[in-house]
Amino acid sequence: MKSYSLEDQLKVIRRGVEEIVPEEQLVDKIIRSIKTSSQLNVKLGCDPSRPDLHVGHGVVLRKLRHFQDLGHQSILVIGDFTAMIGDPSGRNKTRPQLTLDEAMDNAQSYIDQAAQVLDVNTLKIAYNSQWLNAMNFSDVIKLSSHYTVARMLERDDFTKRYHSEIPISIHEFMYPLAQAMDSVHLKADVELGGTDQKFNLLVGRDLQREYGQEPQVVITLPLLEGTDGNDKMSKSYGNDIGLTDSPEEMYGKTMSISDEMIVKYLKLAADASDDRIKKVELSLNDPKQNPRDSKRFLARALVELYYDKDLAKKAENHFDQVIVNKNIPENMPEYHIKKEMLIVDIIFESQMSSSKSEARRLIKQGAVSIDGEKIDNPNLQLTSGNICIIKVGKRRFLKLI
Repeated sequence: MKSYSLEDQLKVIRRGVEEIVPEEQLVDKIIRSIKTSSQLNVKLGCDPSRPDLHVGHGVVLRKLRHFQDLGHQSILVIGDFTAMIGDPSGRNKTRPQLTLDEAMDNAQSYIDQAAQVLDVNTLKIAYNSQWLNAMNFSDVIKLSSHYTVARMLERDDFTKRYHSEIPISIHEFMYPLAQAMDSVHLKADVELGGTDQKFNLLVGRDLQREYGQEPQVVITLPLLEGTDGNDKMSKSYGNDIGLTDSPEEMYGKTMSISDEMIVKYLKLAADASDDRIKKVELSLNDPKQNPRDSKRFLARALVELYYDKDLAKKAENHFDQVIVNKNIPENMPEYHIKKEMLIVDIIFESQMSSSKSEARRLIKQGAVSIDGEKIDNPNLQLTSGNICIIKVGKRRFLKLI
């Protein structure tokens, strides 16, 4: 495997990150790994509370891939046990807890989607239930003794809830400690996470010291705003670009972001080079240049990253035909109606929506049309033999036959 100098590694690692705590320790660890021809253990914990990943998740997954490409041991920790606690990060109320079976089902979906970013041949996958389930109550008491309530209340979301008299369950205090035990068990050299995870990651450093280990370096990455430019990207907010979205959906959603978000998406979502980012910044600052050209480059780059160049070009052609020129695409999926069916069932079963409730919401919002006419009745029935075109949103088409 190719070896990389300290300077080369730092250049890749620093790209797009918010903070490295502390950077001088990262430098020492890299120098030691080069001298001893050893790998750093680089850990990323994932919360399988939701099975759907988007390009916001891709930001930190891409950084884990950077460490893989540099020759280090990347470890994806599936938080199947901690999902049963529920991560309180950024929450103003207690998060619902999952069963172990629910967490495991979501975890497999997470791994399948993460494989679009990570090299599964060199990736180590670990489930934290393997060591956390093995702890007895004495172990839990000992673990709890290493941290104080005062330190826990230094965490911003806990402080806000405490002063607002919003209940904080004792088990929520255990989440950062359980995540920190992952670092102790795996002897992590580096842990990655979003900026909202900084407190948890720093607890990992503290606990490693308590267990006589060299503390991990914490690397945080910015949270990516969704296509609305306001809230962080989330499927529940309807502002996400999913890793499993079709190339056409991915391209079209990217084209919907504001001009102000182009550079941030290039850095974080599309993993563009520094030179390319500088060129785009110059173009955006030139009043003679149309920002749409930079956005089109971004949309192509994002589709290429998760698919390939040919599909990116086809997605762009589809966007021009359907959105810009407002034409119906020549090729679209077909669906055979079974005698009589509700429009809600057709939309859901043809995978034009993720659930029947989402289909009803889209209809009530006026986002569904049949042969160009918007419908507002989710109980509308269609019969077989009635050939028509259903349009959902701006970019999804279905031919009923």
